[in-house]
Amino acid sequence: MFESLKVLPPDAIIGIMALFRADQDPRKVDLSVGVYQDDHGRTPVLECVKRAEREIFETQDTKSYVGIAGNPGFNRGMEALVFGHDHAALKDGRLATVQTPGGSGAICVVGHLIHRAKPDTTVYLSDPSWPNHLPLLRLAGLRLEHYPYYDHHEHRVDFESMLKTVNGMKAEDVMLIHGCCHNPCGADLTQAQWRELAQAFERTGAVPFVDLAYQGLAEGLEPDAYGVRVMAEHCPEVLVVSSCSKNLGLYRERVGAASVVSANRAQRDAAFSNLSNVARGIYSMPPDHGAAIVDRVMHTPELRTLWVSELDAMRDRINGLRQLLVDELKERGADFAFVANERGMFSFLGISKEQVVRLREEFHVYMVESSRVNIAGINKGNVDYVVDAIAAVL
Repeated sequence: MFESLKVLPPDAIIGIMALFRADQDPRKVDLSVGVYQDDHGRTPVLECVKRAEREIFETQDTKSYVGIAGNPGFNRGMEALVFGHDHAALKDGRLATVQTPGGSGAICVVGHLIHRAKPDTTVYLSDPSWPNHLPLLRLAGLRLEHYPYYDHHEHRVDFESMLKTVNGMKAEDVMLIHGCCHNPCGADLTQAQWRELAQAFERTGAVPFVDLAYQGLAEGLEPDAYGVRVMAEHCPEVLVVSSCSKNLGLYRERVGAASVVSANRAQRDAAFSNLSNVARGIYSMPPDHGAAIVDRVMHTPELRTLWVSELDAMRDRINGLRQLLVDELKERGADFAFVANERGMFSFLGISKEQVVRLREEFHVYMVESSRVNIAGINKGNVDYVVDAIAAVL
């Protein structure tokens, strides 16, 4: 059977990580890996998570399944976090949520739900987008197209072209939009653009699909949810996937959620039963440990306050590093002011592939060949070296 299989090329980012690990130069800097790092280059376990885990270990009395839909407290907590306690979709009982193995699992489940509801749906992905969006949705059997999003020359969202795409979409076509901290470009929609976009979806009958993987890491938990909430105010149907990998540092625990806003309670019930049925067919039951941590953090006032404080510190550090990078490059005669205006961990530097290769081979500074960098990989100990290296290849 398997003799027909061919060895596939490694994932681009995984390949760069392998090169970095093999590099013996003590000056090496990894700006490619897509995880938050502190000033010591570590991805820390948050204190709120440690405390929640201790409480869980002391009180948990079973390892039995939690059910196909996952941890009920986690699901309710994620709905309130993403939509707000008083959102009409939540108060009217039009919101269905299931826990998933990470944000990737949520995208997979929603992709299969879309295909089950309307197999000929076209899903539009931003250009550029997170690389794994495409295979996850393609494996669900969906037709995929791209819409213009990032203007590499002007270093901004190409909102006019994006809006033109929405206005040309058919009813029930789907557009996947990054809720905040766009991966990989870091350029986010403004609140005014979200409102205009929501009105366009309302006119056309197209369905917004919001990937909210970084809530809290752009401007804060509430402002980062603005896009989801305004879409759910204007549109009868909204698809949302969310993740706790980044804002709670639970990467390896795989904690995500898939939510569907429906037009009424009856459709909500149908959506929930089908979300659960899709999940049952893919992985049967979700893992519980990470979701139990999130449930405890969100519903224990002391732990929630601690979490928000730790999250604020992570966000402030990333945004501060953006400004530091811009200032240091400016001192060396290079204008990268746009980096300070972007949000989240990622940005394109806008340099050539040849310059990226020089940074890797001559200076041992690693980034994706598109020039996408993880800002969180910069710290006070390496910033001068990184900036000098970038200036040297310009």
